[in-house]
Amino acid sequence: MKRLEASGSPSMTSAPAPARHCTPTPHSRLLIPLTPSPPHPFIPLGATEMTVFLTDADVRAAFEWADAIAALRSAYAAPPDETRFPARTMARGDGLWLRTLSGVPGDGGPMGAKLIAASPRHRRASYLIPLFDQESMELTALLDGHSITGFRTAATSALAADLLAPAGPLRVGVIGSGFEAQNHVRALAATRTLSSVTVFSPNPASRTRFTRELADLGLPLATAESPEAAVADADLVVCAARSRDERPTLRQAPAGVTIVSIGSTLPEQRELATEVIARAEVIVADMVDEVAEDTGDLIAARKAGIDLAGKVVPLADVVSGRVSGRPADDPDAVVIYKSVGSAAQDLAVAAMCTRRAAQLSLGTELPVTISPVSK
Repeated sequence: MKRLEASGSPSMTSAPAPARHCTPTPHSRLLIPLTPSPPHPFIPLGATEMTVFLTDADVRAAFEWADAIAALRSAYAAPPDETRFPARTMARGDGLWLRTLSGVPGDGGPMGAKLIAASPRHRRASYLIPLFDQESMELTALLDGHSITGFRTAATSALAADLLAPAGPLRVGVIGSGFEAQNHVRALAATRTLSSVTVFSPNPASRTRFTRELADLGLPLATAESPEAAVADADLVVCAARSRDERPTLRQAPAGVTIVSIGSTLPEQRELATEVIARAEVIVADMVDEVAEDTGDLIAARKAGIDLAGKVVPLADVVSGRVSGRPADDPDAVVIYKSVGSAAQDLAVAAMCTRRAAQLSLGTELPVTISPVSK
């Protein structure tokens, strides 16, 4: 692990410097009170660990699908508590947005958040994940969250698909050919046996690139010229084409299919036609309220008069066994897993990457950190 030294300052391994007493000025920022009484309400506790920064390259080097899926299974098996993972917040202005997902895991893992700053008109975004130790409140890690976002989405989908899809080898149809779509195939291949994978993308070159970049998996890969052809014989359909308008990309669903839908996370985004939503016996959601209220697909379904009452269930209930995601008495039932993403996923995968990075000596120790205070 690399260590950065601040110019003219000691290494973070040095003991904290003793408090200095000085005459205050209008611009003083004193961390220790000049006199012992009355006590200052914010007393530094002193950091005992260095903050580690993981670049996107560090995250990708530390990541393992099996470990991520295991971490997510553990996270979703914890007793449900909505206050631990509140709904995401979104600040918007001047065509920009800043999204925040935060959480305090119930398994004792690091608490933290993911911040996403985005400019849709410029098609640019940045992701930051800070992790804090639940005992000491120390800032233990800062991570570039770009790849983690794709990894955690696909790993959670694989966890859900393993529980919802029929037993045995799976024929997979994929709509979309980019980063998210490829990650989903890799995550599924780490979880289940895939007998075939067929991809559709509007761009033939993208379809070819998809098969070329996944060739290392040794799977039977094929391309299709329409969404209908890609999903015609599928047991499992992955919709991973980032929606930029209100036109659904999947308009029909074969009997008995399990659908993973990740591309409609905002009111203006569509992925599944209302006919597909209407056919679903169960819709499993990573965040029930957000999926039901904030995704374009389910907003459109309600406007079309589709009754969603009792149809949308939490992924946590399926993982823990509190509910069965797929009806046992109906092999033709259509089941949907719908994801908007959550801090539970980000934090579980970020913590796993941080642990593995330490084992692999990846990352950079920062020369400064945030000192916890007594409050």
